[in-house]
Amino acid sequence: MRFEEYYRSSAGKWLGFVTAVWVQAISGNNYTFSNYSDALKTLMNLTQLQLNNLSVAKDVGKAFGLLAGLASDRLPTPVILLIGSVEGLVGYGAQWLVVSRRIKPLSYWQMSVFLCLGGNSTTWMNTAILVTCIRNFRRNRGPVSGILKGYVGLSTAIFTDLCAALFSDDPSTFLLMLALVPLAVCLTAIFFLREVPVATTVAEEKEESRYFTVFNSVAVVVAVYLLVYDLTGPKSQPISTAFAIVLLVLLASPLAVPLYCFMRSWNSAPHRVEDVEEQAEQPLLKQEIRPENTESTPAEAEPVETKRKPVLGEEHTIIEALLTFDFWILFLSFLCGVGTGLAVMNNMGQIGFALGYADVSIFVSMTSIWGFFGRIGSGTVSEYFLKKAGTPRPLWNAASQILMAVGYILMALAMPGSLYLGSIVVGICYGIRLAVTVPTASELFGLKYYGLIYNILILNLPLGSFLFSGLLAGILYDREATPIPGGGNTCVGAHCYRLVFIIMAVACAVGFGLDILLALRTRNVYSKIHRTRKSKKLVDSSSNR
Repeated sequence: MRFEEYYRSSAGKWLGFVTAVWVQAISGNNYTFSNYSDALKTLMNLTQLQLNNLSVAKDVGKAFGLLAGLASDRLPTPVILLIGSVEGLVGYGAQWLVVSRRIKPLSYWQMSVFLCLGGNSTTWMNTAILVTCIRNFRRNRGPVSGILKGYVGLSTAIFTDLCAALFSDDPSTFLLMLALVPLAVCLTAIFFLREVPVATTVAEEKEESRYFTVFNSVAVVVAVYLLVYDLTGPKSQPISTAFAIVLLVLLASPLAVPLYCFMRSWNSAPHRVEDVEEQAEQPLLKQEIRPENTESTPAEAEPVETKRKPVLGEEHTIIEALLTFDFWILFLSFLCGVGTGLAVMNNMGQIGFALGYADVSIFVSMTSIWGFFGRIGSGTVSEYFLKKAGTPRPLWNAASQILMAVGYILMALAMPGSLYLGSIVVGICYGIRLAVTVPTASELFGLKYYGLIYNILILNLPLGSFLFSGLLAGILYDREATPIPGGGNTCVGAHCYRLVFIIMAVACAVGFGLDILLALRTRNVYSKIHRTRKSKKLVDSSSNR
């Protein structure tokens, strides 16, 4: 079997998805700043505002994700993955040289540049993965988004716990892992991840759903395994090593799906890859292979020469999408959710220390793991209710916003255990926000320019980081902090972040209102998607009689 034939087969499609999962499992390095931020603060004698602005610099790298979005429609997936992995090697490699004291501390602006490079590297990896997989599995966008974004959420815990198990939480070793591991994984994905013909029948769609159930189950096992490890306290070195080995085996276990597909196709000769290719070439299926939104209304079948303003659910150019009121509702509500959530993640180290916790790595891992449950659960649940009743996805974002506001209030009260509970709630809601917005954007504005539309929405990460982390949290913390000899400052007590949490709770309430508005404005779109899928099932069932 030629390589080109293999990756167009069912086994090749799923092997590509497995490598996509691996890339996502190591591409959440942008959320790990708390694991080495204290080392940077001490080494460079920074105030909290200066440290927060460094965290903003890494998030500003997301702003340059527009380049990845533009490239996604012009360059093949392997090239985009290679660019991201090499950029990460440079960005995190330079930080490793500084923290490991192999070179003298760089100037503040130089460190900002390398943090920006590290942050931008993930936009290339995420864009390559999401655009390719959403197009390959466009009738299961919710589960695809939930699984992929779920592993991004787990990646912080994966990196953190592996480093703690093998290297005793050494920040320089942690940065070395951030530089080298993504490069190795992306080089693997380069060989297997491609755009392939999509499912064209209800039977194929159901088969995809069954396999996604397997991926979901494995992901849940990984998350629970990480959670148990985090909650069981200090471990001996042999136990830590055994944990790391089992974790790597669990991450490799999704390979069972493409292996099963390969064995099944091999045993069902002559119905093998040649048949798949013949089906992919049939004229009736061309509309499924094109990079367009298959859930669009029948109006998209009009001649190309017809010039008219597209409506929600149809393909939009970038300009057309930006001129819609609905895009900016989605954009601003996204800002309220991910901006405030990112502020907590960037400041988790200082929040924990302010509340008297000597080891804050557990809160970093807890936010990551529960963020995974939010991502993977919301992707599957929103897809189920869309297929079942045409429920608009923005309703799930609205629910996450109001719950996130409750989480911030709990953290502001600073009662015993509130940081544990608050980190869980914020993690879940942040995950829901990311996983639900990804398919929502593709359903409202189409898939043709999805890479760039996605990266415009991701501008909320640097914007939210600047507003809520760099300005709000940094300024209010420094106002409460006490200077220390030699430079920098420190703050201990619930008052350090109380006002920050209250303001972010108000922002989430605003986001809740925006999401409800968007759900009302898009209910007709989701009703049409529901009717289209339902009618297709009826047609397929009648043709099989």
